[in-house]
Amino acid sequence: MSHKITLITGATSGIGKETAIALAKKDHTLYLLVRDGTRGEQLKQDIVGQTGNQDIHVVLCNLADMQSVRKAATQINERLTTINVLINNAGGIFDEFQHTADGLEQTFATNHLGHFLLTLSLMPLLLNGKGRVINVSSEAHKPAKTEWINDMQFEHKEYSAFKAYALAKLLNIYFTKSLVDHFGAQGITAYALHPGLVNTGFGGSLSGLGSLLMMLARPFMITAEEGAQTSIYLATEPGIESLSGQYFKKKKPAKISSAAKYVPARERLWQLSEDLVRNV
Repeated sequence: MSHKITLITGATSGIGKETAIALAKKDHTLYLLVRDGTRGEQLKQDIVGQTGNQDIHVVLCNLADMQSVRKAATQINERLTTINVLINNAGGIFDEFQHTADGLEQTFATNHLGHFLLTLSLMPLLLNGKGRVINVSSEAHKPAKTEWINDMQFEHKEYSAFKAYALAKLLNIYFTKSLVDHFGAQGITAYALHPGLVNTGFGGSLSGLGSLLMMLARPFMITAEEGAQTSIYLATEPGIESLSGQYFKKKKPAKISSAAKYVPARERLWQLSEDLVRNV
Protein backbone atom coordinates (compact mmCIF):
# COMPACT_ATOMS: atom_id res chain seq x y z
CA MET A 1 0.00 0.00 0.00
CA SER A 2 2.95 2.38 -0.56
CA HIS A 3 2.74 5.27 -3.06
CA LYS A 4 -0.94 5.69 -2.29
CA ILE A 5 -3.02 8.87 -2.25
CA THR A 6 -4.36 9.31 1.27
CA LEU A 7 -6.65 11.95 2.78
CA ILE A 8 -6.77 12.62 6.52
CA THR A 9 -9.17 14.88 8.40
CA GLY A 10 -8.12 16.42 11.71
CA ALA A 11 -4.43 15.98 10.98
CA THR A 12 -2.96 18.98 12.81
CA SER A 13 -2.78 17.36 16.26
CA GLY A 14 -2.99 14.13 18.21
CA ILE A 15 -3.37 10.81 16.46
CA GLY A 16 -4.17 12.50 13.15
CA LYS A 17 -0.76 14.19 13.12
CA GLU A 18 1.07 11.00 14.07
CA THR A 19 -0.84 9.06 11.42
CA ALA A 20 0.10 11.63 8.79
CA ILE A 21 3.80 11.53 9.71
CA ALA A 22 3.87 7.73 9.63
CA LEU A 23 2.15 7.53 6.25
CA ALA A 24 4.43 10.20 4.80
CA LYS A 25 7.37 8.01 5.82
CA LYS A 26 5.71 5.21 3.82
CA ASP A 27 5.66 7.45 0.71
CA HIS A 28 1.92 8.16 0.71
CA THR A 29 0.82 11.30 -1.10
CA LEU A 30 -1.06 13.13 1.65
CA TYR A 31 -3.94 15.56 1.53
CA LEU A 32 -4.41 17.10 4.97
CA LEU A 33 -7.95 18.42 5.52
CA VAL A 34 -7.70 21.03 8.25
CA ARG A 35 -9.76 23.83 9.81
CA ASP A 36 -6.78 26.12 10.41
CA GLY A 37 -4.73 26.82 7.30
CA THR A 38 -1.77 28.25 9.23
CA ARG A 39 -1.49 25.13 11.39
CA GLY A 40 -1.97 22.99 8.30
CA GLU A 41 0.91 24.65 6.47
CA GLN A 42 3.12 24.34 9.55
CA LEU A 43 2.29 20.65 9.75
CA LYS A 44 3.11 20.25 6.08
CA GLN A 45 6.54 21.79 6.63
CA ASP A 46 7.10 19.61 9.72
CA ILE A 47 6.22 16.46 7.77
CA VAL A 48 8.44 17.39 4.83
CA GLY A 49 11.29 18.15 7.24
CA GLN A 50 10.91 14.90 9.15
CA THR A 51 10.29 12.57 6.24
CA GLY A 52 11.65 14.16 3.08
CA ASN A 53 8.28 13.47 1.44
CA GLN A 54 7.42 16.58 -0.60
CA ASP A 55 4.03 15.29 -1.76
CA ILE A 56 2.03 16.84 1.07
CA HIS A 57 -0.97 19.09 0.40
CA VAL A 58 -3.23 21.18 2.62
CA VAL A 59 -6.96 21.64 2.01
CA LEU A 60 -9.14 23.83 4.23
CA CYS A 61 -12.13 21.89 5.54
CA ASN A 62 -14.29 22.51 8.59
CA LEU A 63 -16.25 19.29 9.13
CA ALA A 64 -18.93 21.16 11.11
CA ASP A 65 -19.69 23.44 8.13
CA MET A 66 -21.31 21.62 5.22
CA GLN A 67 -20.44 24.37 2.74
CA SER A 68 -16.80 24.11 3.76
CA VAL A 69 -16.97 20.34 3.25
CA ARG A 70 -18.49 20.80 -0.21
CA LYS A 71 -15.83 23.34 -1.17
CA ALA A 72 -13.03 21.02 -0.02
CA ALA A 73 -14.54 18.08 -1.90
CA THR A 74 -14.84 20.19 -5.06
CA GLN A 75 -11.17 21.18 -4.84
CA ILE A 76 -10.09 17.57 -4.36
CA ASN A 77 -12.30 16.32 -7.18
CA GLU A 78 -10.73 18.92 -9.47
CA ARG A 79 -7.16 17.94 -8.51
CA LEU A 80 -7.34 14.15 -8.28
CA THR A 81 -8.71 11.23 -10.26
CA THR A 82 -8.28 8.61 -7.54
CA ILE A 83 -8.12 8.22 -3.77
CA ASN A 84 -6.78 5.07 -2.13
CA VAL A 85 -7.32 5.84 1.55
CA LEU A 86 -9.64 8.25 3.36
CA ILE A 87 -9.10 8.53 7.12
CA ASN A 88 -12.03 10.25 8.81
CA ASN A 89 -10.11 11.14 11.94
CA ALA A 90 -11.41 14.55 13.04
CA GLY A 91 -13.70 14.63 16.05
CA GLY A 92 -14.60 16.50 19.17
CA ILE A 93 -16.53 16.55 22.41
CA PHE A 94 -18.23 19.80 23.40
CA ASP A 95 -19.08 20.82 26.94
CA GLU A 96 -22.12 22.89 26.01
CA PHE A 97 -24.82 22.59 23.37
CA GLN A 98 -23.82 24.51 20.26
CA HIS A 99 -25.42 24.99 16.88
CA THR A 100 -23.26 25.13 13.76
CA ALA A 101 -23.77 27.69 11.00
CA ASP A 102 -26.10 25.12 9.37
CA GLY A 103 -28.23 24.83 12.52
CA LEU A 104 -26.85 21.38 13.36
CA GLU A 105 -25.72 20.16 16.76
CA GLN A 106 -21.94 20.56 16.89
CA THR A 107 -20.99 17.04 18.04
CA PHE A 108 -23.20 15.36 15.45
CA ALA A 109 -21.97 17.60 12.63
CA THR A 110 -18.27 17.36 13.46
CA ASN A 111 -18.06 13.65 14.23
CA HIS A 112 -20.58 12.25 11.76
CA LEU A 113 -22.39 14.39 9.21
CA GLY A 114 -19.36 16.25 7.88
CA HIS A 115 -17.57 12.97 7.26
CA PHE A 116 -20.69 11.46 5.72
CA LEU A 117 -20.91 14.32 3.22
CA LEU A 118 -17.17 14.34 2.55
CA THR A 119 -16.99 10.60 1.92
CA LEU A 120 -19.95 10.50 -0.43
CA SER A 121 -18.72 13.60 -2.27
CA LEU A 122 -15.40 11.84 -2.89
CA MET A 123 -16.91 8.45 -3.66
CA PRO A 124 -16.16 8.55 -7.44
CA LEU A 125 -12.45 8.99 -6.64
CA LEU A 126 -12.58 6.32 -3.95
CA LEU A 127 -14.25 3.92 -6.37
CA ASN A 128 -11.49 4.61 -8.90
CA GLY A 129 -8.91 3.75 -6.25
CA LYS A 130 -10.75 0.77 -4.74
CA GLY A 131 -10.47 2.91 -1.66
CA ARG A 132 -10.33 2.18 2.03
CA VAL A 133 -12.40 4.39 4.33
CA ILE A 134 -11.19 4.42 7.93
CA ASN A 135 -13.47 5.94 10.57
CA VAL A 136 -12.03 6.74 13.99
CA SER A 137 -14.68 5.65 16.48
CA SER A 138 -14.20 4.75 20.15
CA GLU A 139 -15.10 2.38 22.95
CA ALA A 140 -17.19 5.38 24.04
CA HIS A 141 -19.84 4.08 21.62
CA LYS A 142 -20.83 1.34 24.05
CA PRO A 143 -23.16 3.31 26.37
CA ALA A 144 -25.14 4.70 23.39
CA LYS A 145 -28.59 3.26 22.74
CA THR A 146 -30.33 2.76 19.42
CA GLU A 147 -33.30 4.91 20.43
CA TRP A 148 -31.02 7.94 20.79
CA ILE A 149 -31.14 8.17 17.00
CA ASN A 150 -34.69 9.48 17.41
CA ASP A 151 -33.19 12.69 18.80
CA MET A 152 -29.62 12.76 17.48
CA GLN A 153 -29.32 16.52 17.78
CA PHE A 154 -30.78 16.90 21.28
CA GLU A 155 -33.78 18.87 20.12
CA HIS A 156 -36.13 17.22 22.61
CA LYS A 157 -33.93 16.23 25.54
CA GLU A 158 -31.36 17.91 27.74
CA TYR A 159 -27.91 18.03 26.17
CA SER A 160 -25.15 15.88 27.62
CA ALA A 161 -21.61 16.12 26.23
CA PHE A 162 -20.90 12.47 27.01
CA LYS A 163 -24.17 11.21 25.54
CA ALA A 164 -23.64 13.27 22.40
CA TYR A 165 -20.13 11.91 22.01
CA ALA A 166 -21.13 8.31 22.72
CA LEU A 167 -23.87 8.58 20.11
CA ALA A 168 -21.48 10.10 17.57
CA LYS A 169 -19.04 7.22 18.02
CA LEU A 170 -21.91 4.74 17.54
CA LEU A 171 -22.82 6.58 14.33
CA ASN A 172 -19.22 6.15 13.13
CA ILE A 173 -19.66 2.38 13.34
CA TYR A 174 -23.06 2.51 11.63
CA PHE A 175 -21.54 4.59 8.84
CA THR A 176 -18.68 2.13 8.41
CA LYS A 177 -21.02 -0.82 8.04
CA SER A 178 -23.36 1.09 5.74
CA LEU A 179 -20.48 2.01 3.42
CA VAL A 180 -19.89 -1.71 2.96
CA ASP A 181 -23.63 -2.26 2.37
CA HIS A 182 -23.77 0.44 -0.31
CA PHE A 183 -20.35 0.26 -1.97
CA GLY A 184 -18.63 -2.96 -0.92
CA ALA A 185 -19.63 -4.78 -4.11
CA GLN A 186 -17.87 -2.00 -6.07
CA GLY A 187 -14.56 -2.49 -4.26
CA ILE A 188 -14.84 -0.08 -1.34
CA THR A 189 -13.67 -1.36 2.04
CA ALA A 190 -14.38 0.39 5.33
CA TYR A 191 -13.13 -0.02 8.88
CA ALA A 192 -13.89 1.60 12.24
CA LEU A 193 -11.45 1.70 15.12
CA HIS A 194 -10.83 2.57 18.74
CA PRO A 195 -7.47 4.37 19.04
CA GLY A 196 -7.20 3.90 22.78
CA LEU A 197 -7.41 6.44 25.58
CA VAL A 198 -4.94 8.92 24.17
CA ASN A 199 -3.20 11.75 26.01
CA THR A 200 -3.85 14.69 23.67
CA GLY A 201 -5.69 17.99 23.95
CA PHE A 202 -8.94 16.15 23.24
CA GLY A 203 -11.69 17.09 25.70
CA GLY A 204 -9.84 20.22 26.76
CA SER A 205 -13.00 22.31 26.54
CA LEU A 206 -14.77 20.22 29.17
CA SER A 207 -15.49 21.67 32.59
CA GLY A 208 -16.84 20.39 35.88
CA LEU A 209 -17.18 16.61 36.14
CA GLY A 210 -15.97 16.09 32.59
CA SER A 211 -12.74 17.97 33.28
CA LEU A 212 -12.22 16.02 36.50
CA LEU A 213 -12.71 12.68 34.78
CA MET A 214 -10.22 13.59 32.06
CA MET A 215 -7.69 14.65 34.69
CA LEU A 216 -8.09 11.38 36.61
CA ALA A 217 -7.75 9.35 33.42
CA ARG A 218 -4.62 11.13 32.17
CA PRO A 219 -2.04 8.96 34.02
CA PHE A 220 -3.49 5.89 32.30
CA MET A 221 -3.51 7.35 28.79
CA ILE A 222 -1.26 6.28 25.92
CA THR A 223 0.71 8.62 23.68
CA ALA A 224 -0.65 9.98 20.40
CA GLU A 225 1.97 7.93 18.55
CA GLU A 226 0.69 4.76 20.23
CA GLY A 227 -2.91 5.79 19.58
CA ALA A 228 -2.24 6.19 15.85
CA GLN A 229 -1.03 2.62 15.34
CA THR A 230 -4.39 1.08 14.45
CA SER A 231 -5.18 3.85 11.96
CA ILE A 232 -1.77 3.32 10.36
CA TYR A 233 -2.30 -0.45 10.28
CA LEU A 234 -5.69 -0.14 8.58
CA ALA A 235 -4.31 2.33 6.05
CA THR A 236 -1.35 0.15 5.05
CA GLU A 237 -1.89 -3.52 5.87
CA PRO A 238 -2.39 -5.68 2.76
CA GLY A 239 -4.93 -8.48 2.58
CA ILE A 240 -7.50 -7.29 5.12
CA GLU A 241 -10.37 -6.89 2.66
CA SER A 242 -12.26 -9.81 4.22
CA LEU A 243 -12.41 -7.82 7.48
CA SER A 244 -14.16 -4.85 5.86
CA GLY A 245 -16.97 -3.45 7.99
CA GLN A 246 -15.39 -4.48 11.27
CA TYR A 247 -14.34 -2.47 14.31
CA PHE A 248 -10.69 -2.66 15.36
CA LYS A 249 -8.81 -2.21 18.59
CA LYS A 250 -5.04 -2.69 18.91
CA LYS A 251 -4.89 -3.73 15.24
CA LYS A 252 -7.37 -6.56 15.72
CA PRO A 253 -11.13 -6.93 15.23
CA ALA A 254 -12.91 -6.15 18.49
CA LYS A 255 -16.38 -6.51 19.97
CA ILE A 256 -18.99 -3.82 19.47
CA SER A 257 -22.11 -3.10 21.49
CA SER A 258 -25.40 -4.79 20.71
CA ALA A 259 -26.72 -1.37 19.64
CA ALA A 260 -23.92 -1.13 17.04
CA LYS A 261 -25.14 -4.37 15.47
CA TYR A 262 -28.72 -3.14 15.00
CA VAL A 263 -29.28 -2.95 11.25
CA PRO A 264 -32.54 -0.92 11.17
CA ALA A 265 -30.86 1.87 13.16
CA ARG A 266 -27.93 2.13 10.78
CA GLU A 267 -30.25 2.08 7.77
CA ARG A 268 -32.30 4.86 9.33
CA LEU A 269 -29.14 6.87 10.04
CA TRP A 270 -28.14 6.65 6.38
CA GLN A 271 -31.50 7.93 5.22
CA LEU A 272 -31.59 10.73 7.80
CA SER A 273 -28.05 11.74 6.89
CA GLU A 274 -28.86 11.85 3.17
CA ASP A 275 -31.90 14.02 3.92
CA LEU A 276 -29.88 16.41 6.09
CA VAL A 277 -27.01 16.97 3.66
CA ARG A 278 -29.54 17.51 0.87
CA ASN A 279 -31.17 20.31 2.84
CA VAL A 280 -28.20 22.17 4.37
